[in-house]
Amino acid sequence: MQIRRLKVENWKNFRSVECRFAQRAFFIGPNASGKSNLLDALRFLRDICAAEGGGLQAAVSARGGLSTIRCLAARHQPDIRFEIDFQDKEGTQWRYTLVFGGAQKKGDTRVRVREEHVAVGNEPEPRLARPTEDDRSDDERLTETALEQTSANRSFRDIAVFLRTLRYLHVVPQIIRDPARAADHSEDPFGGDLLRRINETAPKRREHRLDRLREALTVAVPQMKELHLEVDKSGTPHLKAKYEHWRPQGAWQREEQFSDGTLRLLGLIWALQEKEGPLLLEEPELSLNPTVIRSLPRLMARATKGSKRQTFITTHSYDLLAGEGIGLDEVFLLEPARNGTAIIAAAEIDEVRDMVAAGMPLSDALLPRTQPPDPGALERVELV
Repeated sequence: MQIRRLKVENWKNFRSVECRFAQRAFFIGPNASGKSNLLDALRFLRDICAAEGGGLQAAVSARGGLSTIRCLAARHQPDIRFEIDFQDKEGTQWRYTLVFGGAQKKGDTRVRVREEHVAVGNEPEPRLARPTEDDRSDDERLTETALEQTSANRSFRDIAVFLRTLRYLHVVPQIIRDPARAADHSEDPFGGDLLRRINETAPKRREHRLDRLREALTVAVPQMKELHLEVDKSGTPHLKAKYEHWRPQGAWQREEQFSDGTLRLLGLIWALQEKEGPLLLEEPELSLNPTVIRSLPRLMARATKGSKRQTFITTHSYDLLAGEGIGLDEVFLLEPARNGTAIIAAAEIDEVRDMVAAGMPLSDALLPRTQPPDPGALERVELV
């Protein structure tokens, strides 16, 4: 499956926005415009149908409750709405719709499903249409989505299974370096589970992926000549690399000694090799050399070519958008406004389209639109 369209209403920064996707999407915009919150809309749907600890109530609670995730510009239309279109391998279109809001009873903090709907292709009848008569007669039923219930989602379980494969990644090097994280068997989007995931990969597949990882890292980190996985006496996995420098035989280091850039690139490359499900990336350029950053779009395209895996990427980087092969239809500009952030496809901005057609780099045509009105004013702020 692939995600073809996402529409959200009254979600965090967004009063009402709609995006149509191909295999890859880059999201740019000022700080606090909602780039991370847009990715979180997809994570929210994933969390609803998570195999462990999932469900609508858990997904809302994990984000601080309904008042935290509801758009401040919602005003008299307080319900939150998701509409997401998928396309399966046969080309059939699926649409899942979820609308939810607060309870009517005072003191009840649980949210309620207002509408849940599943339509598939040209089928004349929806596979799901809620609320049903049973829902109306039993308000408790509306505290759960059908999507999260194996007893209710049989006819559209493909959607739930697909959403569970979604992977969010925002590697924090300090977390990878913390050996206590390796004992935690939950998924950690900040990289705490990276060494465990590598260690738990089937040996033959793991060695194949480590070979590719070595090849990429030795290009980006010229002094690194070898990379191996080892497990210490306590059962904790570690990555061990050999660096060549002034010592004739080189020197070995473990992950706690790797640079931030090395750890971030390591996590990114390993995640790209996990072929299953959409990959959500937060600012993958952080801590990396500009020449490496410019290579990332091509690296991502090659890694996902065979699997058709989708990648959704937030960035502030001129170097990343200067990479080869990025099309105007792959970039989305987030523009904050009084009534919520708007999302505009770069291909729909006439001025940007004309500048790119005239030979201007995509980064130069777009990123100035994300700057503060007077960025130089920051230099004039009195800090003491």
